[in-house]
Formats: sequence, C-alpha cells, structure tokens
Amino acid sequence: MIFQQLQDSTSSTYTYLLARRAGGEALIIDPVFEQVSLYVDLLEKLDLRLVKAIDTHIHADHITGLGALRDLTKCVTVMGERSGADVVSMRLREDEVVDVDGIKLRTLYTPGHTDDSYSFVMPDRVFTGDALLIGGTGRTDFQNGDPFQAYDSLFNKLLKLPSELLVYPAHDYRGNTASTLAYEAAHNPRLQVSSAEQYADIMNSLNLADPKMMDVAVPANQGVGKDLSKYLQPGEVVDAEELLREVEGGGVALLDLREKGERRRDGVIPGSLHCPYLDLEGALCNGDTLQNIQQRDKKRVVLYCAFGERSALALDTLRGYGFKDLRHLSGGLGAWLRAGGSVESPEGTN
Repeated sequence: MIFQQLQDSTSSTYTYLLARRAGGEALIIDPVFEQVSLYVDLLEKLDLRLVKAIDTHIHADHITGLGALRDLTKCVTVMGERSGADVVSMRLREDEVVDVDGIKLRTLYTPGHTDDSYSFVMPDRVFTGDALLIGGTGRTDFQNGDPFQAYDSLFNKLLKLPSELLVYPAHDYRGNTASTLAYEAAHNPRLQVSSAEQYADIMNSLNLADPKMMDVAVPANQGVGKDLSKYLQPGEVVDAEELLREVEGGGVALLDLREKGERRRDGVIPGSLHCPYLDLEGALCNGDTLQNIQQRDKKRVVLYCAFGERSALALDTLRGYGFKDLRHLSGGLGAWLRAGGSVESPEGTN
C-alpha cells in the first residue's frame, strides 16, 4: 500500500494520501487548499488517479482542498451525512464503507469536537480527525461541539476499537506523527478521567482563543463545491419539478451515477439506468449506451446523483467526448424527493 502523511505547517494539519498500488486509484483525507499543487504533483509522480477526497469534519483553522481537488481531478468529494457543507458528492452514515481499489475505510461518527466529526477506520489504523489527537483531544467550544458527546465518542467508540490500531489525527502541534489507541488510553492526559462530567469540566475550563482562520475557513468550508456553473452550459440543467413532468410524458431516460450502496440506502428514481460515476468513462464513453438511448429510443438523457455534483462533472466529461443533448438534475436525488418524486428499491433495476 502507498501511504503518505503530509503536513501543512501553517495550520499544523495532517493530510493523508492512500493507494493500493502505483498506477492505481487513490484517496486523500483532510486536504488543505494551499497544498493542493503539492498533492497533484505527488499524484502525478506516483501515477495515481485521485478518485475520492474526504474531510473528517468542517475545519475552522484552514480552508479545505476538497473543492480545488474536485475541479482539478473530478474526484468524488466525501463527508459524513451530518456535514453542513453545501455540495459534497457523497455523504456517509456510520458503519458505511469507503472503498477505493480495495482500500476500505469504515465510517465512525465521532461528534464532540464538532457535530459533524467522523473518523475512518482501517484494519490497522484509524484516522481520527480532531476527535482524538496525540496527547490531546479536540476542543469542544464551537461549531456545535459538546464535551459529553466527545467523551462518548472517545470512550465508547474510538477506545473500543482494537488497542493496537495506529492513530493518525488531522492535527499535531508538537511534531508527533502517529500513536496507538493503547498508548493514548494509557498516557493521553485528557483520557485519564473517570466520568463524562470530569471530562466536560476539563474541556469547559480550557478558555482557548478562536482559531485565527475561523471567520474565513468555516464559511468557505461550508460552501465547498457550491459553484457547479463552470461545468454546465445553457440548457443543460433541469430542476426536479420540470423533470417530474417530463418523466410522466415518457420522453426522458434517467442515468443514476451513484454507487450501489447509495442506491440500496436511498432508493432510485423509477426506471433509472445505472452507471457509477467512477466507471463512467470506461462504461459509457464507447458510446453504446448513450447512443442507443438518444438515437434508437429517441429519449433525452438526464444524469443524476445524490446532490448534483457528480452529474455536473459527468456531463462536462461526456460533452468532451462529443455527446450532446444531455442534462443534469439540479440538486440530485435530494431535490427530486423534496419535489415529491418517488423512489423504488434498486432490486431488479440496472
């Protein structure tokens, strides 16, 4: 496995790049905007294709690199379902798995530092975001933080994992690079408490100054991915209400770009064809499926995903291959449901 731990010295943020093999697919965790060019250079050096970029939570001390990486690589942006970010491609629930070329990370909801904090667990390591730091824990006094939730996340979730797991946090301010859950349980001063109340007393008495970037970083990170207009041209956007009317008329074909797990979890628009976004070029750019729909079936193709990001990216990609008269569902499946559209189980569908 390829594993790179990268640090932004200004914010003391750790970013992690993972891939199973050189020349394969990669994912990145907690990227920093100012370091995006470094990540892209490293991806090129290792001949890796970035397919997913993950933030453990909405950061207050730096601007995320998720949006910039999406624009440069057309990767899928990923956060937990409690995230308040405007447009993120994929939102994960607890115990769901991120799978990139055989590298699997299980999602663990670990609120307390913020109410949208998630950790990501592998067989030998855990990426803890700011929930658990080396020799410390994330502050709980802003962004809907809660010391009692933090205590539960630490003692009833993270410390219940195998003690030999390596701990890779989103930040370190003292030059540490990694630890283990066993070492943190035994030596981390914040964990040497006997009750949630004692932990809350410690956290509530810290009186820390706000991060210097907080007023800039939080709004920027909440708005990550919001601007999709750069990928779309006039006439390529359809809203959910209009699509409902067109589906009733029968002249439209729907192509679902979400992954199988999302389809099982959230349902599909009835009659949808399926092609996961990450398989799009290999499966569709030979032209067979889309040309059959457009030329033989005389239907206009509408691409949709969870929130609209992947469908906008896909439309831009397919336009580059010469496909015309494609549209993207603004707001994705979420908008369809809000407009009163129905969904069905994907069993028995493509």
